Amino acid sequence: MNIVWFWTLALMLTAYAVLDGYDLGAGALHLWLARGNQERRILLNAIGPVWNGNEVWLIAAGGMMVVSFPKVYAAGFSGFYLALMVVLWLLILRGVSIEFRSQIDHELWRAFWDVGFCVGSLLISLLLGVALGNVLRGLPIRPDGYFQGTFTLLLNPYSILTGFLSLVILAWHGCNYLRVKTEGALLEKARCWSAVLWWAAVVLIVITTAATLAGNAAMGRNFRLYPYALVFPLLTFASLISGFLCPYEHDRGAFRSSTAVIVGLLTSAATTVFPNLLHSTLNPSYSLTVYNAASSPHALRASFVANIVGMIGVIVYSTYVHRTFAGKVQLRDHGY
Repeated sequence: MNIVWFWTLALMLTAYAVLDGYDLGAGALHLWLARGNQERRILLNAIGPVWNGNEVWLIAAGGMMVVSFPKVYAAGFSGFYLALMVVLWLLILRGVSIEFRSQIDHELWRAFWDVGFCVGSLLISLLLGVALGNVLRGLPIRPDGYFQGTFTLLLNPYSILTGFLSLVILAWHGCNYLRVKTEGALLEKARCWSAVLWWAAVVLIVITTAATLAGNAAMGRNFRLYPYALVFPLLTFASLISGFLCPYEHDRGAFRSSTAVIVGLLTSAATTVFPNLLHSTLNPSYSLTVYNAASSPHALRASFVANIVGMIGVIVYSTYVHRTFAGKVQLRDHGY
């Protein structure tokens, strides 16, 4: 059950990155991609019905970690406490900006909340990548399983690199989502931005992969031990090629490509760190793994059943909402 839970959490976080990733990416480009009140309202209409439901995956993953790997949850909050509080306030800022924007019909009022929405989305995209970079790089975990260090330690060159990779990948994903959902001038701009961001994503993926392997030669160990896991980086590579070869007007194909790239990158990252959940840079024996940080077998089994029931409910809800609001958005669809 330990290994099953590891991959369950990895898949839940991947689902969050794919689903909330496109509205984070669209929000990060909000001020530059959409010009004028009409285009910005269309952009918000594109994500309006789904953005809050997409965030459920992050909440569910965090909640399930408490039950399955409580030591990792405790160490993560001790190490990432300030960063997690910043992300929480940024999530609140995004939600408030979306909901408050249309409450007063005044240009300065809308401009203020547009900036809040864009800044919140951009910084969340960046910080999520910073967090992933620190998980890959390792943290100063003490023998008692708690973090030893400061917030500035988390802002190291490698994690900042992964942060920018996250920002670019999600922005590309958001552009591709807008290609599926919008029409006219906004659609054409989304296509142009998507093409530019594809090149930026390729460059950053190559640099980050090289930095990961150069920083720790053991990073590729699991791919040698489990050759079938090479399907994950191959998925990333094939999806990038697909995104490049995809015809200019094939918007759904571009969205599927960015989705697959995110899946490939995160599953590759999960394979890289396994069986560690938090690697200790002080001493490898202090690392929190799927074995020494897990709850009792009974708790793992019981929580897994509860998690499956909850996940089915979330999947049904997400599928229903996405099907209900499928197709191109119109300015009159929602009140943003």
